[in-house]
Amino acid sequence: MSICTLICAMVMMFCASALASGILVKEGSTGADVVTVQALLKEKGFFSGKEDGVCGPETVKAIKAFQKSEGLVVDGICGPQTYRRLDPHAQERDIERGIEGGRAVFVHATAYSPEETSGVTALGTAVRKGIIASDPNVIPMGTKVYIPGYGEAVAEDCGGNIVGNIIDIAFDTHAEAMAFGRQDIEIYILE
Repeated sequence: MSICTLICAMVMMFCASALASGILVKEGSTGADVVTVQALLKEKGFFSGKEDGVCGPETVKAIKAFQKSEGLVVDGICGPQTYRRLDPHAQERDIERGIEGGRAVFVHATAYSPEETSGVTALGTAVRKGIIASDPNVIPMGTKVYIPGYGEAVAEDCGGNIVGNIIDIAFDTHAEAMAFGRQDIEIYILE
């Protein structure tokens, strides 16, 4: 195995783990996850800026300072390990929310994005994060599910290869879908 192949494999494993934990904040990231990380960093005294949902140089600097204080790899990326140290109860809350919210179903999960499809689901909505493709005989169209590390989603799509306890989880980009890869996971049907 070449060094380049090994590094690429390690990066893909890191990204898959981060996506499974539900948080991946790095320079240029925007949105609610960034606000959450900024608030946690501020609470611990590492961030003094505005919690604006934009991961810029000040947020990256705060992430690096926190990582250094915790003996983590200092890369300025808040992935699974960094996030678990920032909020050690996150995984417990994620699982509790799913367990309290619905019936558990074990599935084989793959991932997709608008870039790999027509960009439209079987119900005619846009392919985006928060959508899953499922076998309508197992998870009917319109059913809400909770996926630990991903959040709530709605079954709005199906496909010829989606048969039985298989789901395809939508992500916003092809890179996110590739990083997720294939996983056997437990999801919760919200009723």
